Amino acid sequence: MTNASSLIKGIDLEFNNILLLKQALTHRSYINEHGAADTGDNERLEFLGDAVLDFLVGDMLYQRYPEMPEGDLTRLRAALVRTESLASLAQRMGLGEALRMGKGEENTGGRERLTNLCAAFESVVGALYLDQGLPQVQKFVTPRLDPLLEEILSAALDRDARSSLQEWSQAELNLTPVYRTVSSSGPDHQKEFLVEVVLGDVVAGQGVGRSKQAGAQAAARTALDNIKNNRFPTKAQ
Repeated sequence: MTNASSLIKGIDLEFNNILLLKQALTHRSYINEHGAADTGDNERLEFLGDAVLDFLVGDMLYQRYPEMPEGDLTRLRAALVRTESLASLAQRMGLGEALRMGKGEENTGGRERLTNLCAAFESVVGALYLDQGLPQVQKFVTPRLDPLLEEILSAALDRDARSSLQEWSQAELNLTPVYRTVSSSGPDHQKEFLVEVVLGDVVAGQGVGRSKQAGAQAAARTALDNIKNNRFPTKAQ
């Protein structure tokens, strides 16, 4: 596991209270397997970081797009803070390798699990907020959100993917997409659902989310990407 000081160097952060960062990087499974640790797990910090991110992203979009309607702002914010988006930021920072977690969680792919990565990013944000306040969090997250925002806008990822896929499927194939839950994993408080979308009898895409609805949206986005890049047949098999 990458130690806390190495992680700080990698992401240009300096914590006054290093235990806050260690807690942000402690998955519940580590406590379950090792008993009492120098910190608790990161779930409370995740809760706090989620709220801080919602506010900062809302403020950023409100200031940046003064003419944008409320509905569009809401969709953009949801796209920026959804599990896949924050997990991608965590991956770029190497948070998966830095997490303290139990062997059981690690052996079942815990370091790559989107919900764990998303939670780790939110937890680091929560820890940074407690350690240094909102301005420092804003300085930390804004440069990471900017390229993500550009990607979302250029690919229209803020649009409802299920609606977009249904429009295409009915127009091109005269078919209605069918969503199926393939599996679920993780503890009850942090479930992760793998969902696939089927057109005819062709699996057009799969996606993972914290709820079945979020998994279906992720599956629809994957399907739309497959269609855009000619990785999906134009006719159902």
